Amino acid sequence: MAEREIHDHWFKEAKRKGYRSRAAFKLMQIDDRRGVLSKGDQVLDLGCAPGSWLQVIAERVGPKGCAWGIDLKEVDAGLPDNVTALLGNAEDPKGAGVPTDFLFDSILSDMMPSTTGSRDTDHFRSVSVCELAVDLCPHWLKPGGTLVMKVLEGSAMPQLLADTKKLFGRVKPLKPEASRKESTEIFVIAHDYKGPPEGGITESAASAGPPPVPEGW
Repeated sequence: MAEREIHDHWFKEAKRKGYRSRAAFKLMQIDDRRGVLSKGDQVLDLGCAPGSWLQVIAERVGPKGCAWGIDLKEVDAGLPDNVTALLGNAEDPKGAGVPTDFLFDSILSDMMPSTTGSRDTDHFRSVSVCELAVDLCPHWLKPGGTLVMKVLEGSAMPQLLADTKKLFGRVKPLKPEASRKESTEIFVIAHDYKGPPEGGITESAASAGPPPVPEGW
């Protein structure tokens, strides 16, 4: 383990407070500043391993709310009772086991493709993962709902924000304090989902689903 991680404040805090990773504080800070979670909410967490965001969601939505998480990596047991962690592909929540009658109050994505070492390549791959999260909204997000997604900053960021603004009433990026200063990661927080396109989702679009994501997310 790198020395900087061992001595990192947020890493130590996560260990001290029983969270599975320092990422828990990123979500707490996003929620404190932008209000993405409420008591009783139903939340979909994409790329949920190791489960730290699920821990925070469970605390903040309370026993009347619930969280469903999806990841290609298995999440260790021991999560709160109002949490379900599924092994599967985030581009297909139904195939992973999320009930088809669910519409969520929030979709959260901490997904990130495996990095290549090329800043531009990693940026564009991260944007592709965000596009996946956006494409899931007509199928899984309630009108008026919220989307949070992680992206690496770069040249395609303005277009991602513009495309997201077409679907949401308020869209604004945020870099939580718990993100490392040297990291280019930033979170796009989109409120007030406008709902599916007029006329709803066509049968062909529903069966086709969203486009595939880059390998290794």
